[in-house]
Amino acid sequence: MKALIFEGPGKKSLQERDIPAVQNPTDAIVRVAKTTICGTDLHILKGDVPPCAPGRVLGHEGVGVVEQAGAGVTQFKKGDHVLISCISSCGKCEYCRRGMYSHCTTGGWILGNTIDGTQAEYVRIPHADTSLYPIPDGTDEDALVMLSDILPTGFECGVLNGKVQPGASVAIVGAGPVGLAALLTAQFYSPAELIVIDLDENRLEAAKRFGATKTVKATGEEAKRQLLQLTENKGVDTTIEAVGIPATFELCQEIVAAGGVIANIGVHGVKADLHLEKLWSHNIAITTRLVDTVTTPMLLKTVRSGKIDPKKLITHRFKLDAILDAYGTFSKASDTRALKVIIEAD
Repeated sequence: MKALIFEGPGKKSLQERDIPAVQNPTDAIVRVAKTTICGTDLHILKGDVPPCAPGRVLGHEGVGVVEQAGAGVTQFKKGDHVLISCISSCGKCEYCRRGMYSHCTTGGWILGNTIDGTQAEYVRIPHADTSLYPIPDGTDEDALVMLSDILPTGFECGVLNGKVQPGASVAIVGAGPVGLAALLTAQFYSPAELIVIDLDENRLEAAKRFGATKTVKATGEEAKRQLLQLTENKGVDTTIEAVGIPATFELCQEIVAAGGVIANIGVHGVKADLHLEKLWSHNIAITTRLVDTVTTPMLLKTVRSGKIDPKKLITHRFKLDAILDAYGTFSKASDTRALKVIIEAD
């Protein structure tokens, strides 16, 4: 089969690999129909994710068809159309019983990280019964690719951790796909202000189309100045960091209001300064989280009902044979105007 291989920082290639086989009774082999590229994949290529070793098949998102189910799989059979969760969960360990699937003792974020992932023609899914979701007939599979990771990530790590409330003010720092996913799902709670901060005019225009009440095209002190001007010098109740670099995390600290929450989504590869000398007296909460995908069933219902349309995040389409071009397009989003790319494996 064809597969996208991580060869070390800054290196990747499309190679031929053996089709994966069932290793445990609870495994399923899925023939991938559609996958995508995540900002986390770019972090891996930068060397920000040490557990991901050279030789790994990248990718942790997608939809497909069950090709083979292990003897212990009871919920799926060959031919079933399925949504692949970016998080694998046994459903039985201490962390899974607490809803922290991302810390499953035999799963978590392993696809495209510590085991081979979805940017291939086939993928092995451990704990298939609790790591796959059936796709109802007539559901748009392009939209469902967004439910593998970015929609639950934006919602859980940004909106829920950020305690977004009706009438509140929210600033999302970073208008990439996961920041826009947070923007879409924040609207479940009817905040009064949804301000998006980025330097890319195309992404800010997308943010306006997706529901942002205001946008700020600036960084650093200028972004802080404009944000405070928009909020009568108070700052915002919730600030969501959706980039993963020190400058944006530090900006979040500068624009959060007293009593507010800083919700981190970004994948950070280097340290960022924490200004406790400013924050300690302001009742600020700082949250971090790796997505657990506990909200995936609910989000699936909202997508099927048309309450949100994650398909509008898709800007480009490629065949698996052209996945290197897809990476080039996705990694140069300011030039290509890319948000999410769909890669068709069949």
